[in-house]
Amino acid sequence: MEKPFVDKEYVLEKFDGKGGWTYAVIPEAVTSSKNYFNWVKVRGSIDGVELRGYKLMSMGKGKLFLPVKAEIRKKIGKKEGDRVHIILYEDNTPLEIPEELRLCLADEPKAYENFMNLTEGYQKEFINYIYSAKTENTRVERIAKTINIVLAGKTLSRQ
Repeated sequence: MEKPFVDKEYVLEKFDGKGGWTYAVIPEAVTSSKNYFNWVKVRGSIDGVELRGYKLMSMGKGKLFLPVKAEIRKKIGKKEGDRVHIILYEDNTPLEIPEELRLCLADEPKAYENFMNLTEGYQKEFINYIYSAKTENTRVERIAKTINIVLAGKTLSRQ
């Protein structure tokens, strides 16, 4: 059975200013230089409410924090200054690349290689772009465009 790297109580804090995020500092967590902005992907729970697809974010000087969205705070009935019980596991689940995209990329080995060498964030950006299409024709056009962009060694945000 997998053991969490965090299983204890923390105090919710809030960044200053209007719209400041509510968060918990997680001193046990270590930054990950292999991930974008040294974020650490995690899953787990806060006061029993499931957390999936979350990232511990850097505060600088090696400190990481867990942002706690308003939706979660409402579910648990907590705010800044309150104590919460957090259980976290490192989330090493690989990104699932839809079969349709994988097969199209496989037809262009260099595109496939370039795509697989992208960070998970850039891969996700392409997948969201393709599969947010409302029609099949648009999806097919976006797959073709993605292959051309990837063949050129670029990303959607760096064309």
